[in-house]
Amino acid sequence: MSESCCAPGRGESGHRERVVPRRQRRRLSGMVTLEGGAFRMGSDDEDTFEADGEGPVRTVTVRPFRISATAVTNAQFAAFVKDTGYKTDAERFGWSYVFHLLAPPGARRSAPSPAETPWWLGIEGATWYAPEGPGSTIEGRQNHPVVHVSWNDAQAYCAWAGGRLPTEAEWEYAARGGLDQARYPWGNELTPRGQHRCNIWQGRFPVYNTEEDGYLGPAPVKSYRPNGFGLYNMVGNVWEWCADWFSTDHLSRPLEDPRGPETGETKVMRGGSYLCHASYCNRYRCSARTSNTPDSSTGNIGFRIAADL
Repeated sequence: MSESCCAPGRGESGHRERVVPRRQRRRLSGMVTLEGGAFRMGSDDEDTFEADGEGPVRTVTVRPFRISATAVTNAQFAAFVKDTGYKTDAERFGWSYVFHLLAPPGARRSAPSPAETPWWLGIEGATWYAPEGPGSTIEGRQNHPVVHVSWNDAQAYCAWAGGRLPTEAEWEYAARGGLDQARYPWGNELTPRGQHRCNIWQGRFPVYNTEEDGYLGPAPVKSYRPNGFGLYNMVGNVWEWCADWFSTDHLSRPLEDPRGPETGETKVMRGGSYLCHASYCNRYRCSARTSNTPDSSTGNIGFRIAADL
């Protein structure tokens, strides 16, 4: 296994600063305070992806911080847009990637798709408020994670809300929920006592999903049990942007509150998504990681917000 189910980036590297209109700072809500400390980050398991740079396992220390119990929802993002008039990168580009089984039937026959990931369709008009393209809405999905948001968009929301994106180290510390080197936020068994604990793919990827966990696409943000820190859906459901530029050279940087390199081409994403499957992309583990360009957006990428104490 060496592939990713994720869509490719838009092709623009680097980072262009977006101006964020600020009319009113919103008070952060739904946050969990974590005491921080030392933990073992990364994985040396045989089924990791060498190019992802999950290893080596190293002891990392993070200072106390706050993090939202869930990914940012459609309702929360809608409040941000209403207050600021913000336009996402997907809106500026005019299109975003939609998974083929979620796209309208007509679009499945006509929308362009990347050769390496043909299950992604570049749908004109796909945005956070029209997740499957024109004619779709978020009505009835206010408590679902917002998707089709780029790293730039996530940064803009965090600035408006008075928070920030979590660092990659903070994210993994939070995901582990106090467990040492467990594969998943709840332990080492994927479905303990036959119970699904996350929203991932069941069946034959990418053509048939049995939906044994209850969902084909994104699930509400409080689906399944929270981890030991009270955080929901830290793996599966949607990828989550982190603050860091992507790098695999972990040991050249400080192990206390590591922040990633100062520059780069892609930003870290964590947690996997509803498209991850053991036969192809088992990145629904606490240590798994991937990345994409800061302006990229798809129907399986969201974010959660963090804040200093």
